Amino acid sequence: MPGRRIVFWVVAAAAVSGTAAVLTTHATAAHGPPQRVRMPQALDVRDLPVPVPIPRRPFHGPALRTPVPVLMYHVIGTPPPSAPYPELFVSRRLFAAQVAALARAGYQAITLERMWQAWHGRATLPPRPVVLTFDDGYRGDFGAAMPILRRHRWPGVLNLLVANLHRHGWGLKAWMVRRLIRSGWEVDSHTLTHPNLTTVGAQRLWNEVHGARAVLRRLFHVPVRFFCYPSGAYDRAVIAAVRRAGYLGATTELPGLARRSAPFTLARVRVDGGEPPAALIQTIRES
Repeated sequence: MPGRRIVFWVVAAAAVSGTAAVLTTHATAAHGPPQRVRMPQALDVRDLPVPVPIPRRPFHGPALRTPVPVLMYHVIGTPPPSAPYPELFVSRRLFAAQVAALARAGYQAITLERMWQAWHGRATLPPRPVVLTFDDGYRGDFGAAMPILRRHRWPGVLNLLVANLHRHGWGLKAWMVRRLIRSGWEVDSHTLTHPNLTTVGAQRLWNEVHGARAVLRRLFHVPVRFFCYPSGAYDRAVIAAVRRAGYLGATTELPGLARRSAPFTLARVRVDGGEPPAALIQTIRES
């Protein structure tokens, strides 16, 4: 990026004592040489749960219980021959057709934040709401998904894996994430390194859940109120850590509609490569 260079590395490793050290390097031309910041320093300022802001003219309405379809995308693009999971790729052309079909069917995209606020009487919902989530953080989110959604004035929800920032070749760059935010996208947390959270120790669990939120909030100055379980894996201890870290809810890979009664096990509708628009809409209606 002309005139500005950003390098960001996050590495998590469990120490013998059971604690996790996360090394973060974030350098800019304006700040001079890169400075190494360990997780205890990065979290020196307490990251308390962020309350939902009250607008100048607070909205007061019924607490809705409307179930909402939350679509789960991964990569928007064409899979290379070596791709281990080609079913996670949805081509740009197919994604555009799916979005157009949703709009024709009367759906309107919202964020998880708006969904949560409507469930608590702080916002309204369109007649047919839908949330489009994009897991991990691939460049197709910026290069393909953002311009397609922007034509409809729709937001997306980026479940950002911190380790994917600036990953060579396909990871999102920080400036791309900032552009997504300016386009109305919501940024949520998908951990630091994408481990199976049900198999890690208590300290690393906390670092992955809370540390990722702290890093994203500091980098992008957004609240990061929702969490996405890596590979959909969670248990009671993981949910407890997510609650403790101040998130308002969390998405899973459970099939179905997201419901107010289960904010920390929000179901989603998986969108695989090659799924025709009509089939996607039928899946939503049958969920």
